[in-house]
Amino acid sequence: MPSKPEPKKRPLHLIGDPPAGVPIDTESFFGLDSIEDPLQLLSRSTELADAFRASASRAENYQAVAAAKLTDPRRFDRMPVADLALLTGWTEEYAAKMAEFGRTLLEKGAPWE
Repeated sequence: MPSKPEPKKRPLHLIGDPPAGVPIDTESFFGLDSIEDPLQLLSRSTELADAFRASASRAENYQAVAAAKLTDPRRFDRMPVADLALLTGWTEEYAAKMAEFGRTLLEKGAPWE
């Protein structure tokens, strides 16, 4: 019996995303260019830095899970770690570590935060 496909998930909401319907100025960086007050600038830029760090960490977890799945020895079409390294621009050592980290995350189950 085929398994039911998982429902599509919305993308991760970044802390500090502008509210829906607010026009986005493509010439400025999240409105930081227009903030005059240094305390407000520090606060807003810190919020953005935290949001980007959290997003980068989560994306790296997904990279690790993908690396683990691609190099899984149980797959008939598994990718050698050397090929994974070439594909991603990682060293072979880093690719192997990411795959191992991904296996650890998969054992824990989602979400991987």
